[in-house]
Amino acid sequence: MSHEHFKGQFEVELKYRLASKPAFLAVLNSIVHQVMFEDNIESDSYFDTKEQTLLSQNKSVCIRECEPAGIKLWIVKGPEADRCEATNITDANNARSMLKNMGYEVSLEMKKQRSIYFVGKFHITVDHLAGLGDFAEFAIMTDDETMLDAYRTELVSLAAQFGLSEKQLEHRSYRSLQAAK
Repeated sequence: MSHEHFKGQFEVELKYRLASKPAFLAVLNSIVHQVMFEDNIESDSYFDTKEQTLLSQNKSVCIRECEPAGIKLWIVKGPEADRCEATNITDANNARSMLKNMGYEVSLEMKKQRSIYFVGKFHITVDHLAGLGDFAEFAIMTDDETMLDAYRTELVSLAAQFGLSEKQLEHRSYRSLQAAK
């Protein structure tokens, strides 16, 4: 189990809406995997300008705290769909203050229950968001932009082992889903 799974400037991620979380977990428990953590609560604070400049540029800045794991992250996504960088931070309150000092404000706060599993080089995130439902994200991070399509194909194949198909794919971000709620 390694944080190496989360290194890279690109993330290939496929998000699926789960019809049955217990059925999904039964499949997961039938294959070789490692547990990073289970049933943590993640609190995300998204920042933007009053004019929503980052959102209009397909970018996001998020400060994430994960408890009880104690993980704190600064996450930047976009503008390309696969562009994602995250770094560990020690003081989430200070990071929020720094963003506010730079003219950003909290544009959305969101909580989710999250479990993270490793299956080979991939990570699978199982999320529950109140009012939105259960989801599974199949993902890999990399610095090798030439591997994005190959990884996407491998992730589709892995998801198929769980009985998931294009029909269950959710293309919207949690941020978009929450805003549309």
